[in-house]
Amino acid sequence: MATKSVREQEPGVWRSMLKGIGFGMLVLCLGIALAIGVVPRALGGAALTVLTGSMQPTYAPGDMVVATPQEQYAIGDVVVFQPVSGDPTLVTHRVVAVRASADGAQYVTRGDANTRDDDPIVAAQVMGKVRYHVPYIGHLASFLGQHRLTLLYGAGALLFGYGAVTLSLAAASKRRNAGPDELAQQEDDIALARDPQHFGG
Repeated sequence: MATKSVREQEPGVWRSMLKGIGFGMLVLCLGIALAIGVVPRALGGAALTVLTGSMQPTYAPGDMVVATPQEQYAIGDVVVFQPVSGDPTLVTHRVVAVRASADGAQYVTRGDANTRDDDPIVAAQVMGKVRYHVPYIGHLASFLGQHRLTLLYGAGALLFGYGAVTLSLAAASKRRNAGPDELAQQEDDIALARDPQHFGG
């Protein structure tokens, strides 16, 4: 029985490894794009980049958090809020106390790395609760700016193209490695598909 030498097998092994790594990278890119582009919109929330170290070690500068609106918030929730009502500046801190007031619930927040509480805020100032975060990806999101969805579409197109090319190469390789009998059978199958009556169909 014929066997391949180790040297003959090595190119195929390395080729398979590179294909696997490439496919894994594409899937990772697509997953990140979905996590920061599609999911936040589907949940009615937003993806925001952490700019300071006030929430370390929970979140570091450059991490991206995804926050979604809630009807109410509890102690321990990490929320994104406006320190000054109407000001577009946003802060991500943890709720450490909830107080009742004539205007409804007041929330006291504090960064995990801070030693002092923030000024109390009301529900209207809270943009949402942090549902999950993606480490480091905020740097890339800041670089892409308004073109974040480009990452999603690009990764999706590459993943689709990769799959099409892989299938084509696999089919070509199977035909190339087929023996004479298999090739004859494949040719008969093609001829039968073109002219069934020729084969008594």
